[in-house]
Amino acid sequence: MMTDPIADMLTRIRNAQSAEKVTVKMAASKPKRALAKILKDEGYVADFRVIPGVKPELEIDLKYYAGRPVIARIDRVSRGGRRVYRGHDALPSVEGGLGVAIISTSKGMMTDRSARQAGLGGEIVCVIV
Repeated sequence: MMTDPIADMLTRIRNAQSAEKVTVKMAASKPKRALAKILKDEGYVADFRVIPGVKPELEIDLKYYAGRPVIARIDRVSRGGRRVYRGHDALPSVEGGLGVAIISTSKGMMTDRSARQAGLGGEIVCVIV
């Protein structure tokens, strides 16, 4: 049993990029799919797909630019032992707007910019630069 699947996903991405892998696979779940969709929409990964089966897998195509990973830093903010919640007016701005904070809101996972526009606060899942 895994205690923090989102942290595992972020670590797999981080490790695969440091090893210069093209793709990375992991067990699929709805929160992981939502996070992968945001990463794709924001341009941090090339693509993702769900491989069906008895235990569906999520495969993410990593993105590189000039031989370096597009994701410079990806960190888990809210953890099992310390949940971090913010209102819409107190959401973090990552690297002056160059990075993205992923927020889990009542309307699903979204970026900090989208959450501010929608007037929603929530749990800060991770920060990506």
